[in-house]
Amino acid sequence: MTRPLVALLSGAGISTDSGIPDYRGPNGLWRRDPEAEKLVTYDFYMGDPEIRRRSWQMRRGNRTLRAEPNAAHRAVVDLERAGVPVRVITQNVDGLHQLAGLPARKVLELHGSARSFVCTRCHARGPMRDALARVEAGEEDPPCLECGGILKSATVFFGERLDPVVLGQALAIAKACQVFLAVGTTLQVQPAAGLAGVAADHGARLIVVNAEPTPYDARADEVVREPIGTALPRLLAALRDGEGGGG
Repeated sequence: MTRPLVALLSGAGISTDSGIPDYRGPNGLWRRDPEAEKLVTYDFYMGDPEIRRRSWQMRRGNRTLRAEPNAAHRAVVDLERAGVPVRVITQNVDGLHQLAGLPARKVLELHGSARSFVCTRCHARGPMRDALARVEAGEEDPPCLECGGILKSATVFFGERLDPVVLGQALAIAKACQVFLAVGTTLQVQPAAGLAGVAADHGARLIVVNAEPTPYDARADEVVREPIGTALPRLLAALRDGEGGGG
């Protein structure tokens, strides 16, 4: 028997056990420091060298690049290694799904990756650690070594569009999957949130795992409020053990 395609939409809540704070929760970064939002807003960043300097200093102290995958990330890998077809659509930029061992081709990063930098002019890319090493060495706003353009994190800033190719792939997965889990996401940021509705419209079993209520709870087949670090491994183990076949 062919196993069902399992799609997992992950948000900030899946990474809080790894020490990465969320953004929109009760103690989220944007609520605690509204000024911080400017550091990742495209127009502010491109137009103000001081914003860029502060943004690079924020990245130096960012825990994201030092974080390790937690039990929830590892549970997704366990499911994939058991032969269940899995695709992860993530709103996170931390790369922890891949670090846990999930093949990169099975992860769609809707909001890009904090582990890389990109030039806003020539689009050259490289590891974020290389750019941060230049900041550590004294370059407050390191320019592109290829063309002298402004460098930024390879994440989608406020005011930037999502990559239409990645979004299109995510939409196709939402339509094709038989099980769709929304994990650690408020399901309030479009278009990512709408993927849950698309999956439900196409007959998928919708499972919402989040501490706070979401706009899609009423459409879900199951809503789980338990901590993600214990709830997700249990849910995925049930999917793994309850289905036959390979894929």
